[in-house]
Amino acid sequence: MGSGKTRHLFVCGSCGYQAPKWLGRCPDCGSWNSFMEETEVQAEGRRGGRRSSIGRPEPITSISLESEMRYVAGIPEFDRTLGGGVVPGSVTLIGGEPGIGKSTLILQILAKLTEGGRSALYFSGEESAQQIGLRAERIGIRADRLFVLTGTCIDELLKQVGELKPSLLAVDSIQTVYSQDMGAAPGSVGQVREAALRLMDLAKGSGIPVFLIGHVTKEGAIAGPKVLEHLVDTVLYFEGDRGHLYRILRAVKNRYGPCNEIGVFEMKDAGLCEVGNPSRIFLEERPENTSGSVVFPCLEGTRPLLVEIQALVGPSSFGTARRTASGMDQHRIALLVAVLEKRLGMQLAEQDIFVNIAGGLRVDEPAADLGLVSALMSSFLDRPVPQDWVFFGEVGLAGEVRGVNHPDLRIREARKLGFSRCCLSRSRLEGLQAVEGMQLTGVRSIQELFDVLFG
Repeated sequence: MGSGKTRHLFVCGSCGYQAPKWLGRCPDCGSWNSFMEETEVQAEGRRGGRRSSIGRPEPITSISLESEMRYVAGIPEFDRTLGGGVVPGSVTLIGGEPGIGKSTLILQILAKLTEGGRSALYFSGEESAQQIGLRAERIGIRADRLFVLTGTCIDELLKQVGELKPSLLAVDSIQTVYSQDMGAAPGSVGQVREAALRLMDLAKGSGIPVFLIGHVTKEGAIAGPKVLEHLVDTVLYFEGDRGHLYRILRAVKNRYGPCNEIGVFEMKDAGLCEVGNPSRIFLEERPENTSGSVVFPCLEGTRPLLVEIQALVGPSSFGTARRTASGMDQHRIALLVAVLEKRLGMQLAEQDIFVNIAGGLRVDEPAADLGLVSALMSSFLDRPVPQDWVFFGEVGLAGEVRGVNHPDLRIREARKLGFSRCCLSRSRLEGLQAVEGMQLTGVRSIQELFDVLFG
């Protein structure tokens, strides 16, 4: 390791804040009991082997704006999530729960990208070469230019990259990699930050796209310092429930494309297979003439999807009514329940309320308010909503219905799947082009919504 200075410091495991002594609460992010002691050995005359050179200042008007070249994997769901393909020199972080399919996905992507004559290196610190080979055999990967390297030392990895000169690099996972220039254990805040910086320097200096697979905490966030997500160009979260076959790849940060774009995959014996029409998949088992079931056209990035919102409202058997949500924000549900009680006089305080987004998708946009309110009304009154309706719009505290973005995309997607009536904010009716076979109904408030559906 060579001679160098050694220093002991305490690092917050949530945000990476450094302190000379242990603190009960992090002054930066407010986390309790998150400080861990680390020993850092800094070699003389170097900073982790990273480059220290910078370019020359130039006017912003003289910067070359040549069109960027992307590596297209040939998997439309993945390429669209990234904004059209993999950008050379980009660093992409993929996070998700254990066993959800991150390693399987990255192997399939690397194999596809090597079909054009490129070479790829898959570096694993968690599995042996035999285990990776068994997975490749199971999912049918036959790629002679996909190389596998196992280990945990970032210095050895960079040496092998310099010799092999691959076109792409994947590291599984970033929490298992360590640098010999630091005395901390692999997975610590300092090691994760140092390894990510070294790999970022490699990507920007050589133009090699780098994929990093990251563990997640029990709260669902990517483990390690928050600076890890700030360093990379793209952050992808692999979502899904082990009880469902479908997996959703969501872009929560993307410097080269739209955020919140998603790709839908189905887990099969042969690996992850893309789902070309996820709206039909999410609605194929929708019950008929059942109260509490409505369809909402959500917008994920630039892509409209039709999902089913299910609500179950019934008398509480205990002293305190329960509010349970799957796929939606529980606080938003409580807010809309309060609006229904105040503006429509519905007695929901002593009712158990359960809300679910069928298919395992998570919906966060306010446009789902109108669909959720319709489902709650339907379940409380035990009166089904007509099967050919879709709903979208934001509901305010006064019970007013507000317009949302891209109503035309939502309406066309609904019509494509056979729906003939749409309920939305009346303020968005002006300027909308008529869609053949689709009847639009505008409402100003939830009282008007109630009159349209159950009046």
